Amino acid sequence: MNKKVASERAPSVVPVHLRDARITTQFVTANGLEFEVDTAGDPQSSKLALCLHGFPEHSFSWRFQLPMLADLGYMAWAPNLRGYGRSDRPVGVGNYALEDLLQDVAGLIDASGAEEIVLIAHDWGAVIAWYFAIRKVRPLQKLVICNVPHPQTMGQRFSWSQLKKSWYVFFFQLPRLPEYLFGKDDGAAMAKVMQSSAVDKENFSTEVGEVYRANAMQPGGLTAMINYYRALVSGGGAKRQKDLGLPTIETPTLMVWGEEDVALEKETTYGTGDYVKDFTIRYLPRVSHWVQQEQPEAVNEMITAFLNDQSVPEFVWRWELTQAKKDEEK
Repeated sequence: MNKKVASERAPSVVPVHLRDARITTQFVTANGLEFEVDTAGDPQSSKLALCLHGFPEHSFSWRFQLPMLADLGYMAWAPNLRGYGRSDRPVGVGNYALEDLLQDVAGLIDASGAEEIVLIAHDWGAVIAWYFAIRKVRPLQKLVICNVPHPQTMGQRFSWSQLKKSWYVFFFQLPRLPEYLFGKDDGAAMAKVMQSSAVDKENFSTEVGEVYRANAMQPGGLTAMINYYRALVSGGGAKRQKDLGLPTIETPTLMVWGEEDVALEKETTYGTGDYVKDFTIRYLPRVSHWVQQEQPEAVNEMITAFLNDQSVPEFVWRWELTQAKKDEEK
């Protein structure tokens, strides 16, 4: 296992006072690159829970899950994907091809030395995770997907409404203009992406937004993030995967879905069980795309139950006439 301590690179974009003391940071060499990895739990555990973040996030987005996974006996890792955080940032669209991203995950798993692997993923990380399970790049014991549909159902349910929500994917195919617009005013827009679209904004303070802004505004950061979309669409990554076929996933899978997703329609989840042999889905009403950050307690309970082979609880939103209750108490 090839690791280096975090102090060997520039300071993290996450300030010390926002960091959970139970989480440490290391650098891990995998697939020819160095990855910044937030870790928790026993580094000698034979069980790895590997958490993959999305756009425009950072390993920090798993701050509520890593200690929970450690308590369950896992070596919990949340890497910054290539181009993010202090992980290596190769130049050029071709370096963000889906095939390379799959090998990054495989390399991280190999570097961990673990024998039992659980993959937990959100947004772009979940795109990678779906294909990782489909291609059986490495054996997985379980798969947890947060707010990204299976590629087959995404294609089948790609409605006019979804097309409008996906505007940014097509916008990102343009050269330079996305970086210019999102980078204006030192990336001010990147600081507000999550807070503006979250339903419950408690976990998306100005300080938290600053983490994601600083992350995106590192030299080459925005371009690296956007190159994921360029490599998938205009670079042909999605087409290559489709041409290979999409066999049924055998890995037991839990999907956690915040219903107030500004980027993805709930309908894109329908029919997922046709392509995943052992499938469980839990919808979270009145919760946004940023589900594991916005409702960490509920999501953690769901993941815990799933990993322990227990019945996964439902999330129910209850509306109350609070004024009426106050009147009754008078």
